[in-house]
Amino acid sequence: MEIKNLNMYQRLRDFNVPAVVLDEVFANKEDLKTLEQSWEDLIKDGLKHDEVAESISKAIIAELGEDFIQSISDSKEK
Repeated sequence: MEIKNLNMYQRLRDFNVPAVVLDEVFANKEDLKTLEQSWEDLIKDGLKHDEVAESISKAIIAELGEDFIQSISDSKEK
């Protein structure tokens, strides 16, 4: 994995995006391209990397829904 992608992955994990979700995003070329473009656009808008990660993580979690995120957490505990 490229360093910039690893950086995005780790920062998104820091903002509570489950690894299973990130693995899917980073495995799909189109999803990864969208993520990279969104990240770059937010940087150009003046956000810092942590602010970008927080913003994108909120969007991912909102898209997936809290119930889905909770179900992933529940399945890890079992």
